[in-house]
Amino acid sequence: MSVPHSDMSLPAAPERDHSGHRARLRQRLLTHGDEALLDHELIEYLLALAIPRRDTKPLAKALLAEFGGIGGLFAADPDSLLRVQGMGETAAAAIKIGQAAALRLLRAKVAQRPVLGNWQALIDYLHADMAHHVNERVRVLHLNTRNILIRDELISEGSIDEAAVHVREVVRRAIDLGSAAIILVHNHPSGDPAPSRADIDLTRQIAEAGKRLGITLHDHIVIGANGHVSLRAQGLI
Repeated sequence: MSVPHSDMSLPAAPERDHSGHRARLRQRLLTHGDEALLDHELIEYLLALAIPRRDTKPLAKALLAEFGGIGGLFAADPDSLLRVQGMGETAAAAIKIGQAAALRLLRAKVAQRPVLGNWQALIDYLHADMAHHVNERVRVLHLNTRNILIRDELISEGSIDEAAVHVREVVRRAIDLGSAAIILVHNHPSGDPAPSRADIDLTRQIAEAGKRLGITLHDHIVIGANGHVSLRAQGLI
């Protein structure tokens, strides 16, 4: 099956007037907010802005089915989006700009207050950014003495079930940034956030190494599509 790489590459469908339907979606959105639209209607309208001359409802439904919902769709990489028939670069960019706007809003909420007093905002941001990735990613959140986020860094991206993390590199980076504390975060592509034995061992190694240098490991959070687990809350740190 050939894969189109342009939004205009499919044969033209019979000309239909979609303006009335889109106007109704627009009015519902502007009047009642995002909750007035179903997931496929939100994606349909977003795609319509990128592909104005096509009926985008079938494509919206196909994308949601392919990626398991709106979270998986926004997390999908551009190459994966382009493999869906009917998608081109303009439509893929529309999906990614939707994700980028959502993540910036959530990230801003995290940056505005001390992290430990703004925990739910942090979890919302991490879940939106990491829960639906198909590869395991590890990031370190660096905090100052007031527990304000000063750097959010992706340090490793691995296969579907592992990512390499080196204790010395994590601690050295914290020293370079002048971090008073760090939070370790990684995702489980399986969806199950239960920590593995390796997760627990790594957490304790980083906590011990940081302690010797005055750097506190506040937590290690494991993110999955089915929720999250705090190793500190579980008594594992």
